[in-house]
Amino acid sequence: MTAELTVEEQRREAITAKIAHIDDLHQQSIHAGGDKYMVRHHERGKFWARERIELLIDEGSAFLELMPLAGFGQNQSLGGGVVTGIGVVEGVECMIIASDPTVKGGTLTAIGLKKGFRASQIAKENQLPVINLVESGGADLPHQKDIFIPGGMAFRNITNASANRQPTIAVVFGNCTAGGAYIPGMSDYVVMVKEGAKVFLAGPPLVKMATGEVSDDETLGGAEMHSRVSGSSDYLAEDENDAIRIARRIVSRLNWRKKGFVPPATFADPDLDVEGLLDVIPTDLKEPFDPREVILRIVDGTSPDNEQPYDEFKPLYGSSLSTGWARLHGHQIGIIANARGVLFSQEAQKAAQFIQLCNQKDTPILFLVNTTGYMVGAEYEQGGIIKHGAMMVNAVANSKVPHLTINIGGSFGAGNYGMSGRAYDPRFLFAWPNSKSSVMGSEQLAGVMEIVSREAAEKKGVPFNEEEFAGIKAFVTASIDEQAVPEFMSGMVYDDGVIDPRDTRTVLAICLSVIANLPIKGVEGGFGVFRM
Repeated sequence: MTAELTVEEQRREAITAKIAHIDDLHQQSIHAGGDKYMVRHHERGKFWARERIELLIDEGSAFLELMPLAGFGQNQSLGGGVVTGIGVVEGVECMIIASDPTVKGGTLTAIGLKKGFRASQIAKENQLPVINLVESGGADLPHQKDIFIPGGMAFRNITNASANRQPTIAVVFGNCTAGGAYIPGMSDYVVMVKEGAKVFLAGPPLVKMATGEVSDDETLGGAEMHSRVSGSSDYLAEDENDAIRIARRIVSRLNWRKKGFVPPATFADPDLDVEGLLDVIPTDLKEPFDPREVILRIVDGTSPDNEQPYDEFKPLYGSSLSTGWARLHGHQIGIIANARGVLFSQEAQKAAQFIQLCNQKDTPILFLVNTTGYMVGAEYEQGGIIKHGAMMVNAVANSKVPHLTINIGGSFGAGNYGMSGRAYDPRFLFAWPNSKSSVMGSEQLAGVMEIVSREAAEKKGVPFNEEEFAGIKAFVTASIDEQAVPEFMSGMVYDDGVIDPRDTRTVLAICLSVIANLPIKGVEGGFGVFRM
């Protein structure tokens, strides 16, 4: 007879299955080009995009891949034909953008473009050098209507980065055609692989069509020609390994220094075991869970100079929201975490005050999101929930310290805004596999539709069609549930990745280290008008 599973075992089983599903999608993203084209690429003596990255970054260092599920649910290749992420090269944190030539020849897709824009935004906000590993056929022509006009911003971003003293490096491994040619054309440093790189605005067939001129790849845009004749290449590499070696040497000569906080060399591990996270995450988002169970598993633990790992602020006031200070890998952070889902007036006011305090002392804020939104009902409307919610949203919108957001459960309604959702430009936003985001839950939305439909039928004096509405309800519920899951949100680049909860501390540590490239400064001119 099989023993019944405990609540903790049920939770672990459920979240483990979700993690396995996301891991499977990540593997699909890695092999998005298909075995045939990946094998062909190797047969040509070339490395895959992620192999190039692995060779580029410092041995034994981590690579934080960003947006690997871009394109999920969008009828586009998973990953968007480009690999983006943060890696350490010669001790310098860099934004790395690598075209994947096994996916449509590395051509730029609409979702790949959106992913690239987000990578550029992260690099700009955190003053990161940018390394482009290029092998691209330019725009994906069948979808040029979605790429051509906005695509120009990609080149503007490269030049703006250079003007902002963010070094830009292009390493060209293969074909780099049309718009793709402007990536090296606008970069500070350009490395081209001999007999591999082919960089031209128009290849031989198009040149013949346009001008009648007959030319070959090497004469028109070969690496050696660009290194000896046009001057578009600064370094001629013998092969891909040599190109990566040269790129690393370029980074080593950048004279790059962090301008922000340098954490202590040592810090204590969390007081609670990170594996325990899998036992506390509910199988049902309606079931609240204590965020302190999460906090004490990701922040620095007890030590002589850190006697209280989590210093809670206003613990007895607005108890549906936990606020407080902690350290993570030595970095000071403020934390705002939903405790019981719903945000009331007290919680909103408490959060606004806490955000002001974090800005006053230049402390980044971590949002741990698990909210159904702000409380509704006559009592709460009369109590001022709109103005108090607006106060919290105002504080979030005008806060100048970096925000880090992790969706650890539900992120519904205006609570998504108040807890620094994507529209409020957190420096980084990640999601757990159990999380969901939408205007409201599917059952609530279907219920609202039913009430409205019944009232409309009553006003018209006609019977309510139960059978017809049942079909509509099923369709709407399925659609909302399908679009609320984290892989769908990630597919639209509404977050920077879906992560294993056990990796949260490591991911946040990398993000905090990246943020420290620049000094952290809070609001100096005020937050505008708070409706009191």
